Amino acid sequence: MGAQEDVGLVRRGYEAFNAGDMDTLRELFTEDAVWRVGGSGALSGVKHGRDAILAYFGELGSRSNGTVKVDLEDVAAGDRYVIGVQSNHAERDGRSLDQRSGLVFTLADGKVTEVLELQEDTGKASDFWS
Repeated sequence: MGAQEDVGLVRRGYEAFNAGDMDTLRELFTEDAVWRVGGSGALSGVKHGRDAILAYFGELGSRSNGTVKVDLEDVAAGDRYVIGVQSNHAERDGRSLDQRSGLVFTLADGKVTEVLELQEDTGKASDFWS
C-alpha cells in the first residue's frame, strides 16, 4: 500500500472508533497487533493482540460512560509510519479530560501492526482514567 492508502486506513479507523464500530476496527488490525500507551495509569502499558486492543477501546468507553471522543486533527504518512494528531474528550465522575495526543501507526499489508499512543500530559491522562 502507498501513503494515500495508509492515510485512508487510519482515517477509517478514527471514524470506526467514534462510531463504536468494533467490527470495522477488528478488520483494521492484525491479530498480533500491539498498542502501547504511555504513562503510569491504570490503562497505560502494552496491549498485546487485536482482542486486547479492542478491550482497551471498550474500557475507554466504559470508564467514560460512552463520552470518549477523538477528533483527528491531522494525519501524515511517511515511508515507515503514519502519524495522527488528535484531540481527545471524555467525561468521568464529574470531571472532563480535554487534551491532544499523537499516535504513531505502523502498517503492513493494509493492516495496523503497532500503535504508539503519546499523550500531551501523561499525568493528567493517568489520573483521569485511573
